[in-house]
Amino acid sequence: MSEKIKVTVWNEGRHEKSNKAAQEMYPNGIHGTVKAFLEKNPDLEVRAVTLDDPDQGLPDSLLYDTDVLMWWGHMAHHEVNDALVEKIKNRVYNEGMGFIGMHSAHMSKPFRAIVGTSGQLSWGDDQQEIVWNLLPQHPIAAGIPEYFELEVEEMYGEPFRIPQPDELIFTSWYKGGNIFRSGLTYYRGIGKVFYFQPGHETCGSFHNPYVQRILTNAVYWAKPNDFVINRPTDCPHRKNPVVELEEAKKANA
Repeated sequence: MSEKIKVTVWNEGRHEKSNKAAQEMYPNGIHGTVKAFLEKNPDLEVRAVTLDDPDQGLPDSLLYDTDVLMWWGHMAHHEVNDALVEKIKNRVYNEGMGFIGMHSAHMSKPFRAIVGTSGQLSWGDDQQEIVWNLLPQHPIAAGIPEYFELEVEEMYGEPFRIPQPDELIFTSWYKGGNIFRSGLTYYRGIGKVFYFQPGHETCGSFHNPYVQRILTNAVYWAKPNDFVINRPTDCPHRKNPVVELEEAKKANA
């Protein structure tokens, strides 16, 4: 992996073109807002793309040069190419690319394919949300208080039809009484996945400093480890690992 962590922020980018409230909330697009706060970190190299860019924003030259892929989609999940989804899944499972699903990405093709879920949940109107920090010792929760308030956010509620998370970091309570598992992780293959609920297109959650801190933490957590994969083609006649270790000990004796 390069010295800088290469982050690609993928945004559908449709609401900002058609919804005046979304345009006013995120004049540079959700992807532009996320890119702006991430690139304050000098060790992150951040690129922002949208569905309407060539190759749906992710040509091979970019996808295979991405350490962490962040995804926001909503009204055009069905337009994402299935072949691209398989490439993204392969990058996570077999090559260790991190994947961060934001808000309505719970129904995106990549999130559903990687995690193995329908992505369905209950949802409702915009209301006050309190995000509770359940796992303060987790790297993604670093610098986050016991709880914080989002004055207005779209309500997502249980049941959230997902597999049991590997780690449940945040849960949310809404003024209407609903609760939701709002920040959770999965380990898939050799890759890591984080899903985080806040981020409706007409709400200001991506401007919230705690939301920004959580997503920034998640990038560092989700980045690939510095490991080497011994593929069968690299070592077709590999010996038994126990034999290799014993031979190495003798050679170094």
